[in-house]
Amino acid sequence: MRLVRIALALLLLPILQTAVQAQVKKPANVDWPRVGNDAGCMRYSPLDQIHRGNVARLRPAWTYHTGELNGRPGKTIECTPIVVDGVMYITTGYLRAVALDAATGRELWQFDPLKVHPWKHRPMSGGVNRGVAYWSDGRPDGARRILHGTADGRLFSLDARTGRLDPAFADEGILDLRRHLDPRLARLGYGPTSAPAVWKDTVVVGVSCDEGPGIAAPGDIRAFDVRTGKLAWEFRTVPRPGEYGSDTWKGESWKDRGGANAWGGFSVDLDRGIVFAGLGSAAFDFYGGDRHGANLFANCTIALDARTGRRIWHFQTLHHDLWDHDLPVYPNLVTVTHNGKRIAAVAQVTKTGFVFLFDRETGKPLFDVIERPVPASDIAGEQASATQPFPVKPPPFAVQSLDERNVTDIGPANRASALARLRQIRSGPAFNPPSLQGSVVIPGYHGGATWSGASFDPATGRLYVNANNVPNVITLVDTGKKDPTRYGGYVTKGYEKFLDHEGYPAIRPPWGVLTAIDLNAGTIAWQVPLGEHPELTARGVPRTGTETFGGSIVTAGGVVFIGGSKDERFHAFDKDTGKLLWEHPLPAGGYATPATYLVGGRQFVVIAAGGAGKPGTKAGDAFVAFSLAGE
Repeated sequence: MRLVRIALALLLLPILQTAVQAQVKKPANVDWPRVGNDAGCMRYSPLDQIHRGNVARLRPAWTYHTGELNGRPGKTIECTPIVVDGVMYITTGYLRAVALDAATGRELWQFDPLKVHPWKHRPMSGGVNRGVAYWSDGRPDGARRILHGTADGRLFSLDARTGRLDPAFADEGILDLRRHLDPRLARLGYGPTSAPAVWKDTVVVGVSCDEGPGIAAPGDIRAFDVRTGKLAWEFRTVPRPGEYGSDTWKGESWKDRGGANAWGGFSVDLDRGIVFAGLGSAAFDFYGGDRHGANLFANCTIALDARTGRRIWHFQTLHHDLWDHDLPVYPNLVTVTHNGKRIAAVAQVTKTGFVFLFDRETGKPLFDVIERPVPASDIAGEQASATQPFPVKPPPFAVQSLDERNVTDIGPANRASALARLRQIRSGPAFNPPSLQGSVVIPGYHGGATWSGASFDPATGRLYVNANNVPNVITLVDTGKKDPTRYGGYVTKGYEKFLDHEGYPAIRPPWGVLTAIDLNAGTIAWQVPLGEHPELTARGVPRTGTETFGGSIVTAGGVVFIGGSKDERFHAFDKDTGKLLWEHPLPAGGYATPATYLVGGRQFVVIAAGGAGKPGTKAGDAFVAFSLAGE
């Protein structure tokens, strides 16, 4: 009997070994297939190979250089890489689309739209680009496409395997987004700066357009057949007479109106077939005497039927914007516990430093929103809104006022110079209208939140958002050209930051913060400075944070990853406490949102290090991928 058992064991040994090997086999790849990872843009990863206990062991695994610093000015890189089946797709500062081996950074192919198809029109926002979208027909050997929108008004469809243009899409792979515009407007600034969104076989595109005095191309949202490039639907963000919302535009003020655009991208509820966007302010950003009314759908979170483009619901977070306080980013689609029930919701962060939380299907705020009185304007022809909406919860995550009580305190001379300027202009709470004297804008033009947006942890219900506490000063100038039908003859002195004599923000630090917000309770869980000015630290000034661009991601490993700061470092924070667990210098500022993925059993975190841009630090040309040392 013993011999029989031994013989049986020997026979079963290969089977047992195979079973054990299967159990220890390296896990399958885990992708980051969209700029927001999931279609609802939670920017959350279930990966936990990198976690609180070992994140300090992160080291650069590979670096890809675009080579675009050679012989020409450096340009910021705001791209979030996407990763599909072990291939990473990126865009460079000069708008090349590139495919890389996600494990090694080896280049697989590249497509240069400017070399083969030069710009015919002025690019918007300096030609910045925040990433691409991926589409496939779902078959293993079927069609796979990279959809790349460029700031001059074009959408390219590329074969994801080769980088070649898809001849079946639009005009040999190139869709001229200006084709459907009024010819008078088609020559003006117009084009995508953020990644398009994909729902089934439809690609949804938002654009940047002019927001200054003068006529402008429209900020309408449009959708196209992803196979052919044919227009599927469009939604007019500035309604025409007879359309819903047209009564919020007095007279013919809707005509040739720029702004009200989804320049920050989209989130999508794939199951419900709903596209969500946060819309920008209406042109002109700082004077609205020629657009009396609330100006729908500017500054609205909006839900559209992905099949038809029909409006399902909207909520205006700011009426008659006079401060360039766009909704700069898509809302995050989240699930929260509210009054004991699990609710599919929409969380919209704003430049004004608020989070508005809505029921996803109805648009009803989950926490009360109160209309509070705000100051009136004394500019001729202007009719500032008498009230603005304030959510009762959560509390604001950015500073809401500036006066002598919270002027900078980093040094006596710094405070004195800031006070001297403050006493010459209007200050106080947010929503102080523009003036000829000069008015403090707080939060500033860059927020609060900016295009960086937020990430969400479904395990805890916490939203993570980086924000700026850097005030601006808005000063209107009367040109004397009194045309009551168009901008009233007012222009501005420019985008002036309110700084002290050394060039630091005139407000008490922190100037850049990372905040964790409990969306279930409507409370702030923690807030910490993001970044530092080493020269101030050396003077004994506590960590101040810096102005920040580029957002966060959060993982099941308990880590929030973010670059964004002017000190050119990449950071990892404990998602529960806000403790800084790790930071690493980058070759240039990481003014982009990172991504994380698993290839061959190894987790990577990657971020663009392009520097330059609004922070004005040195330019770079790198994408840097980190993994655990020794892995």
